[in-house]
Amino acid sequence: MSFVGKKFPNLSVNAMNDLGDTFKINVLEEAQKNNKKVILFWYPKDFTFVCPTELHAFQAALGEFEKRNTVIIGASCDTAEVHFAWLSTAKDNGGIEGVTYPILADSNRNLASTLGILDITDEEYNEETGVVTVEGDNVTYRATYLIDEEGTVFHEGINHMPLGRNVNEFLRLIDAYTHVQEKGEVCPANWEEGKDAMTADRSGVASYLSTHAN
Repeated sequence: MSFVGKKFPNLSVNAMNDLGDTFKINVLEEAQKNNKKVILFWYPKDFTFVCPTELHAFQAALGEFEKRNTVIIGASCDTAEVHFAWLSTAKDNGGIEGVTYPILADSNRNLASTLGILDITDEEYNEETGVVTVEGDNVTYRATYLIDEEGTVFHEGINHMPLGRNVNEFLRLIDAYTHVQEKGEVCPANWEEGKDAMTADRSGVASYLSTHAN
């Protein structure tokens, strides 16, 4: 089920930060109460390979997101304690020391299940034994949600495990959505901040295509 155009689920989840503090985060409230956009990105597991490259890439771009009134939140199904162990591990040893944004610890998988982003290929219940078996790792794909100041999702995307994300694309999407919010114009293919947008009507499309024929 897609959440684009809908309010983000109203759920509070345990989180951890680089100081070792455990607290609750409600992503919907984070957006609405603070009047900020939120980028929530999920990754499969702590102490893996592609995942730390992504967390460090988001940290490197933290200032750019802050300029855009956007909060970064990471998330996986690991526990808060495992998050802190990873946050305390040096970068040159595969750790994420230096990451300062909070990371959700959705260890009960309530939010991940609601979003439908868990790697479960099959689930069976054996009536004779009462055993439930799950095929798949039951961890999340690389899912990303961009949420506006009202708590509405304006972008979602899901990558398979081996495919790392392009952080700059999320900055571009936030710029585009902010342009729509402020100018009321729509953003054509490959739009970037500073480029021409267009009005959402036939004349606007015709004008844009004639000007940008190549």
